[in-house]
Order: sequence, then structure tokens, then C-alpha cells
Amino acid sequence: MYEDKTLVCKDCGNEFVFTAGEQEFYAEKGFTNEPQRCKACRDARKQASKAERQTYTATCASCGGEAVIPFKPREDRPVYCSECFAKMKEQQY
Repeated sequence: MYEDKTLVCKDCGNEFVFTAGEQEFYAEKGFTNEPQRCKACRDARKQASKAERQTYTATCASCGGEAVIPFKPREDRPVYCSECFAKMKEQQY
């Protein structure tokens, strides 16, 4: 039914194999176009589109340890490290 195809990456120009299994997967999902980039170039594009998230450090209000958080801490709100936050979530349920 499907046979492996050798395609050329439009970014780096290297050849890559579009396997029969991948072709079957594409058909099941309804994809009509063949991939145009090799796995390495696809992964590089995905990483480039992700913005680096700025992190902040704060003192955990529960254990006093260091908490790395993705938002700027405010003085009027407590901040918890991931372990203490998980424990608090468990206690709520």
C-alpha cells in the first residue's frame, strides 16, 4: 500500500525518509501534503517559535525554601515552591 519515500528538506536541503508508517498516519489524520522539512529542521522551527519564559525567584511562604515562578511576585500575595503548592492542592481535594 504505502512505500517509503525519500524527500528533500526545504530548509537544509538534506534528504529524509517519509516512511510508509508516517504516510499512513498522515492519511488517517486527513493530511494531504507531504512533510517539507526533516525532523531536525521541524524541531528547530518549533523551538524557535517558543519564547523563552522569564522566571523569578522568591521565598516559599510555607517552607522558606527557594521558589522559581513564571510571574513577578507581589508583597501582598504568598508564593509557594512546587512541592508546597502540590501539597496544598492535594489537601483541597
